[in-house]
Amino acid sequence: MIHFETILQQFGEKGDKTGWTYIQVPQDIAAELQPESRKTFRVKGKLDAFAIKSVALMPMGDGSFMLPVNAAMRKGIRKAKGAMVKVSITIDKTPPAIPAALKECLDEEPQAWEFFQQLTLSHRNYFIKWVEGVKNEMLQAKRIAQTIDALLLKQNYVEMIRAQKAKKQKDNPF
Repeated sequence: MIHFETILQQFGEKGDKTGWTYIQVPQDIAAELQPESRKTFRVKGKLDAFAIKSVALMPMGDGSFMLPVNAAMRKGIRKAKGAMVKVSITIDKTPPAIPAALKECLDEEPQAWEFFQQLTLSHRNYFIKWVEGVKNEMLQAKRIAQTIDALLLKQNYVEMIRAQKAKKQKDNPF
């Protein structure tokens, strides 16, 4: 477990990360967790006394990493941008649980399941979190169907999102 203190930061205008609250994890600390890594990996631990698990550490391009701090985490630590936070993290190798409805559909589509198993853990996590990211059952069912369709087309999560965006723009160019 790595321990350090840092300040909660927030992006200004930064593309799809605009407004994100995050913790910057310096290169030397990230190297202790995952030596020579330049790719996203998952961690677990605590922010102050608030437990976190399966949180992505994402590369910032300069050797350091960022740990996004979502609204639930901010509420849990009762802090906002500019506050000092005690961080205790370690690698999280626990694979995420596949939602029952998604697993049921994957079981019915062996080719989709096979491709899903070939994806990196992070891409499987993206699909899982995307499906779990909505509470509305109708929307969740739609996302499961889109996930299965993408997997049958051998698309990873990013490719699926890009294809959906392109279709949306084609269907509604204005």
